[in-house]
Amino acid sequence: MFKKVNTHFLLLHIIVFIWGFSPILGRYITANAWQLVWFRILLTIAAMYVYLIVTKHEFRIPMHYFWKLCGVGLIIMVHWLAFYGAIKVSNVSVTMVAFSTGTLFSSIIEPLLYRRRVRLYEVIIGLVIIAAIALIFSIETQYWLGICLGIAAAFTSSLFGVFNGLLAPHLKPGIISFYELSAAFVGLTIFIALKNDFNSSFFHLDHASIIGLLLLSLVCTVFPFITSVNLAKHISPYTIVLTVNLETVYGIVWAILFFNENRELNPEFYLGVLIILFAIFLNSYLRKISDRRREKVS
Repeated sequence: MFKKVNTHFLLLHIIVFIWGFSPILGRYITANAWQLVWFRILLTIAAMYVYLIVTKHEFRIPMHYFWKLCGVGLIIMVHWLAFYGAIKVSNVSVTMVAFSTGTLFSSIIEPLLYRRRVRLYEVIIGLVIIAAIALIFSIETQYWLGICLGIAAAFTSSLFGVFNGLLAPHLKPGIISFYELSAAFVGLTIFIALKNDFNSSFFHLDHASIIGLLLLSLVCTVFPFITSVNLAKHISPYTIVLTVNLETVYGIVWAILFFNENRELNPEFYLGVLIILFAIFLNSYLRKISDRRREKVS
């Protein structure tokens, strides 16, 4: 039994480690953010379609769920554009720190959509995160656009995360992702077409971009998704959420190893990082205590 549990935890950390590598690929890929996101979605939905066919998923869904998934898909499109746009205009470390503000947005969005009371400690922790971001913003002023885009990516991530939580009891995870990503692809294709950006240069990718996109789509998207769905049967949601918070740490470590980003940033930046990480893990710990108390009362 313990060997199985250890294997599941090991797989979870491998997935988060892989997710932490996705922004590295975002910087490595020379294609712009529009190209990167368009090709990533295309490759991902193609691989996802094959997976759903092989596993004999049913594609038909009620029409009202179809339109909801389309709406969430457009949010995912904006999320990826903001996330990789932030990497292109700043660097991986700045993007990952700004992206970690998702904890703050979740603490506000989740109570509104789930119709529960706002927890005071979540608001306080959110204010601490804002203060840490303000500290980083005041120091790394040259990365202001990357910070803003990273925060936008965090907001949209929290938004579609909560919406997916509402849809999950009614549809299979694979179908949810396939329809959402398909809607994101259609929406992005229409937008790029209206901009008249579909030209020969858009479809011309160098060797680095092709390799990077294949890794980003197949290794950093499809594989982690399929594996994470299975892990949800063996590991508690709290443990998964807590471990996923390590993505910021892994992303920054990867950035230092591959791009020497520690030379680009001031020491105060890492002080802000430590404050944000402390706030994130404190939030997870307090939420676990709160959930235990509610279980005892009920």
